[in-house]
Amino acid sequence: MSHSKIALFIDGANLHATAKELGFEIDYRRLVGEFQSRGTLLRAFYYTAIAEDQQYSSIRPLIDWLDYNGYTVVTKATKEFIDASGRRKVKANMDIELTVDAMELARHINEMILFSGDGDFRSLVEAVQRRGVRVTVISTIASQPPMIADELRRQADEFVDMAQLKLKFGRDPAERLGSAPDGSKRRDSTDTE
Repeated sequence: MSHSKIALFIDGANLHATAKELGFEIDYRRLVGEFQSRGTLLRAFYYTAIAEDQQYSSIRPLIDWLDYNGYTVVTKATKEFIDASGRRKVKANMDIELTVDAMELARHINEMILFSGDGDFRSLVEAVQRRGVRVTVISTIASQPPMIADELRRQADEFVDMAQLKLKFGRDPAERLGSAPDGSKRRDSTDTE
């Protein structure tokens, strides 16, 4: 096996929705360990939007854990607006941040792992491939409708269905209460969601 320089790009909202659809939770320590075993993991990015005005966000314990455990966490405040029919909407899109980071890192890696099924990333995947980077996209076609856009799946060098990875980095929901995002026991009971 050749020595690969790898970077993970995790669309947090998309990964969470995919895992939920497949009926499991992610053990983030096992996830990063899986890719560390495949080569040199240069960076593991995790992108998510957070509501700045909330006193407590249910995603905060996960963000803090990831930040302290080797992930590069990229956050952006959600934006609220009123749509044409007068309904309050919340907008939270991290596509640009993920794209910029991927393009900047492309010359330093030879393998990109993208955890997302968002078809908007097809052009990014194509651009990174033109720089000689092999791109693996992880999402699922096991759900109805599939969580991955067909054009993204076709553009990737390799598509891995997350349903196949459940045993590698899924965690049993029974472990959830009293556990940290990596599956280990939490020390502070106030951290439970």
